[in-house]
Amino acid sequence: MATIGYARVSSVGQSLDIQQAALADAGCDKIFAEKKSGRRASDREQLALALDYVRAGDTLVVTRLDRLARSVIDLHHIIAKLTDKGVSFRVLQQSGIDTSTSSGKLLLTMLGAVAEFEADIRAERQKDGIEAAKVKGVYKGRPASIDPAIIQSALAAGEAPATIAKRLNIARSTVYRLKDAAPA
Repeated sequence: MATIGYARVSSVGQSLDIQQAALADAGCDKIFAEKKSGRRASDREQLALALDYVRAGDTLVVTRLDRLARSVIDLHHIIAKLTDKGVSFRVLQQSGIDTSTSSGKLLLTMLGAVAEFEADIRAERQKDGIEAAKVKGVYKGRPASIDPAIIQSALAAGEAPATIAKRLNIARSTVYRLKDAAPA
């Protein structure tokens, strides 16, 4: 019976150190960690590896519930997978979560719903902020990563779009978009 930890932060600029230290202090034998958004469990490679790694009798540990899932649906899928494998689940900072009891399952669902609500509110605020910045003329989107003139020049010289994309290390769709936008 092993104790397995899972740590996650949303962006590259954030640190996993505090979560990893807490998981190590909690006696985790192995820790899976990643810097990925928590919106969809299907996008998280280390979570998938942790779920594959755990065996019957093991315990999966996270520091906070929102580190595991930001969606109630994802949360229930993950917990169902753990339950099917005979793996228990523990949250360090929310110690009332025990998926073997009815009240623990209720608390899990309620806290999962709160985490999803917080994520939705954050996304709405971000969208509102972007719209307000666009109205003010401040938000222009991400700056161009490649000079369109380079692509136009290569196309005019007869170079194939796939070759251009490979040479410039960009998506072929970028080359085709500029090709289609060019005056005939």
